[in-house]
Amino acid sequence: MDLGGGIFLSLVLTLTCLVFITVWKSTHQRSKLPPGPIPLPFLGNVLQLDSKNLVKSILKLGEKYGTVFTIHIGSRPLLVLCGYDTVKEALVDQADDFSGRGHFPVFHLITKGYGVVISNGERWKQLRRFSLMTLRNCGMGKRSIEERIQEEAQFLVEELRKTKEGAFDPTFVFGKTVANVICSVVFGTRFDYEDKKYLSLLQLFNENFRFLNSTWAQLLNRFPGIIQPLPGPHRKVQKNVKVAKRFVKEYIKEHQATLDPGNPRDFIDCFLIKMQQETQNPDTEFSRKNLVMTTLNLFVAGTETVSTTLRYGLMILLKNPEVEEKVHKEIDHVIGESRPPCMEDRSKMPYTDAVIHEIQRFIDIIPLNLPHSVTRDTTFRGYTIPKGTDVIPVLSSVLHDLKKFGNPECFDPQRFLDDNGCFKKNDAFVPFSAGKRMCLGEGLARMELFLFFTTILQNFTLKANGNPDNIDLTPEMSGFSHLPRWYQLQLIPRLR
Repeated sequence: MDLGGGIFLSLVLTLTCLVFITVWKSTHQRSKLPPGPIPLPFLGNVLQLDSKNLVKSILKLGEKYGTVFTIHIGSRPLLVLCGYDTVKEALVDQADDFSGRGHFPVFHLITKGYGVVISNGERWKQLRRFSLMTLRNCGMGKRSIEERIQEEAQFLVEELRKTKEGAFDPTFVFGKTVANVICSVVFGTRFDYEDKKYLSLLQLFNENFRFLNSTWAQLLNRFPGIIQPLPGPHRKVQKNVKVAKRFVKEYIKEHQATLDPGNPRDFIDCFLIKMQQETQNPDTEFSRKNLVMTTLNLFVAGTETVSTTLRYGLMILLKNPEVEEKVHKEIDHVIGESRPPCMEDRSKMPYTDAVIHEIQRFIDIIPLNLPHSVTRDTTFRGYTIPKGTDVIPVLSSVLHDLKKFGNPECFDPQRFLDDNGCFKKNDAFVPFSAGKRMCLGEGLARMELFLFFTTILQNFTLKANGNPDNIDLTPEMSGFSHLPRWYQLQLIPRLR
């Protein structure tokens, strides 16, 4: 045999061994995990997952394999949990076991493991505990933050009046408004709606958020070793993150120059003070890198989801004008026209509260949740789940659980009302997730949604730019998040 033939034979044998080892490892792992579709070597279950509608393809597998099953992304197994009972058992009843943050390469590309959202272990514990306490002290859930939202809502109304009943795309005006609320908490200031630097930053965040839904992001998650070194849109994401980091660092520098430890003004001040207090602690996680990324975490999480919910929500009301009319009547009865809405109004406005809850349930904005992981070898539903196994608690399957929400594909605010018209809670309402990894800003988001929705509808009547019957409420993108299709609306000032 010549040298070339020997090299070729060696390569074939090597590849055969690698395939054998991969298949053996996968089979060995599957023997401990719940059943699922058989993965291909290297590819995993890529052929069973539709990149254009990842959520639907995962739920379809659930119909075959049940509420607990395993899929493979490349050679990496993921435990999938479907339905209210299953997700609750994991995230709430076994909260400690499922409190890890799963590893998704696209998130690591952006955060490098820093910040409160994607981190694990002691870093996550320290940053989450501090963030929750500080956000509360900054007014989260208290009247001071309510006043900030009310003030921003009036800026929004003035901005919307400038449309003069013309058709417009609400995407960026809502983004500017919602971002200003979190800016007031994190940076201690709001920005003018025409501030070019501010608008540029919001554009970067919007681009990155849309990237998370792209096929390229899914390829990066499945084959990070192959995709990451290549040119592609993920390079633009990295550039966007660098620009955003510079923006935050400028504010950190300004805060350091004027810091008064006895009088913290905002989240950044509180973090800087904590950094000073922890200088002698070798195990501290209060570093500049964690400050920058946690600030960006709060900024993005506090902007994109709420502004998208507002945008999607108005689109739903355009499609359902009878719902909008009932909300108008409740606003007129409880609030009137002489004062702005406040949080005390919510308990007196059960129908409006039900509409907002149903909007959140219906749009199902983060359908697959952020990935979790198990923190130790865990027994779940009779299976042994090895430590470090990534977990996908499918929120979409909870928000559309037939046992908890009859006819879940239908938009129906009545499901959140009892026979007497009073608001009725539902344990399966989990748009903010559940357990120890539930959204940090749930209280803030709930307050924003109520005050912004009621302020808009107190001042305007919605008008579709075209036939409302032609409005398509199915999401434009269905991957990491559900994003509404592009649309325009018109706002007609209500008679005063």
